[in-house]
Amino acid sequence: MAEIRPEVIDAFQFQGTYMEGIPYGSGHINDTFRVTFEENGTTRRYILQRMNKTIFLHPEELMENVTGVTQWLRKKILEKGGNPERETLNLVPTKEDKNFFVDQAGDYWRAYIFIEGAATYDLVQNKEDFYQSAVAFGHFQGLLADYPAQTLHETIVNFHNTVDRFAKFKKAAAEDVMGRAKDVQKEIQFVLDREALAHTLCDMQAEGKLPLRVTHNDTKLNNIMIDDETRKAICVIDLDTVMPGLAVNDFGDSIRFGASTAEEDERDLSKVSCSMELFELYTKGFIEGCQGSLTEAELEMLPVGAMTMTYECGMRFLTDYLEGDHYFKVHRDGHNLDRARTQFTLVKDMEEKLETMNAIVKKYGFSK
Repeated sequence: MAEIRPEVIDAFQFQGTYMEGIPYGSGHINDTFRVTFEENGTTRRYILQRMNKTIFLHPEELMENVTGVTQWLRKKILEKGGNPERETLNLVPTKEDKNFFVDQAGDYWRAYIFIEGAATYDLVQNKEDFYQSAVAFGHFQGLLADYPAQTLHETIVNFHNTVDRFAKFKKAAAEDVMGRAKDVQKEIQFVLDREALAHTLCDMQAEGKLPLRVTHNDTKLNNIMIDDETRKAICVIDLDTVMPGLAVNDFGDSIRFGASTAEEDERDLSKVSCSMELFELYTKGFIEGCQGSLTEAELEMLPVGAMTMTYECGMRFLTDYLEGDHYFKVHRDGHNLDRARTQFTLVKDMEEKLETMNAIVKKYGFSK
């Protein structure tokens, strides 16, 4: 964790006298602090972050994305009579009116106004939380539906390009640098047998059948602020991976980890399935939140989005296992292999339940 040096505090347009800065949240990428200031008996709090320039190679481009999207959201929220101080992130500019500060060590910093009276949760406390996250991410899509997505930078190139992921997987399996391929032929074949799935959404996008959208690309529960009193989702946070993409992928990634009946690295695969109750709950909330902004093709492809994101994630785990576990952190031998097997079990379960998933989407997406 980085230290907050005086030059960083002095760089931003914070109001009041600096009182303290403490590590905040459970994020693993950036160093995040909650900083407190006081002025004439009034306490003001902010979020201060040192951006991870190892993962995000172009922080300036990332901050262009964040600035453009948050300003757009603020305008839309005001038009709808909402409260932009609580319903979107609000950047604190530097004293030079920039959206980030570079310190003497070359580290990039940014600051947001702290959203009071709300919290994030790493784990689903109840089913209502999962539903609220669906509404929030859907609402995020709806508010940004007419944002020119092509103007955004790709903060991580080819992040959800499943065709590219498939090519990298085949290369890893062929090179077999760790000599592990012989023991995972079943898993390798599982990926190869579904090459068509790797192409489905990418091809539809290339053919103009699925529109390019502003996508969040990290649609976990803990990227939603939930109001302490109402328990309603109020704000989508962590916009570092906001970039051009497919709405069905944001939906699909939420289903991948949110509707699974087991942990991501569960070894007992009999425990792994996609809960249709949770799938329906999320589908209902996401479509409601989108408020009619999704096309018919996008609605039809939501279940395929869930399968594709799960397949892609499993493929990434298996690729990393074949290459020597250099990307994902592992805590035991075969950890990435366990993760891959869990994802593939989920994919197979989704394939068997595809008819049910389609019927659920039809119930909420085509009911009017």
